[in-house]
Amino acid sequence: MDFKDLLAYKKAFSLAMEIKKSTDSFPKEEKFALTDQIRRSSRSVCANMAEAYRKRRYINHFISKLTDCDGENSETSVWLDFSFECNYISLEIHQDFTQKAAEVGKLINYMINNPEKFGCTPK
Repeated sequence: MDFKDLLAYKKAFSLAMEIKKSTDSFPKEEKFALTDQIRRSSRSVCANMAEAYRKRRYINHFISKLTDCDGENSETSVWLDFSFECNYISLEIHQDFTQKAAEVGKLINYMINNPEKFGCTPK
């Protein structure tokens, strides 16, 4: 199995791409603030998950990288709140993206709590 086959990865990647498309219409003055931050954090969820999966031989490294994933996912949720409050995204998009981020968070936490199901072996 490859990290790209993980349900959490697929959902996080899909959300990151939806966020990218949605932020294309953000004001230019937000380019290096909100737009860049929300894109980075949403993409970082996927990147950290890939690293975690490759480090699954070492359970503590696996969990540590997944904890980074969870943090980046939470950061994405904060940027979604700012995007909504600044009227850059609609209530519907905010609710949809926030629900998807929560689902990704649950999947990440499942992985953290069940590392043996993802190839980790306790030593």
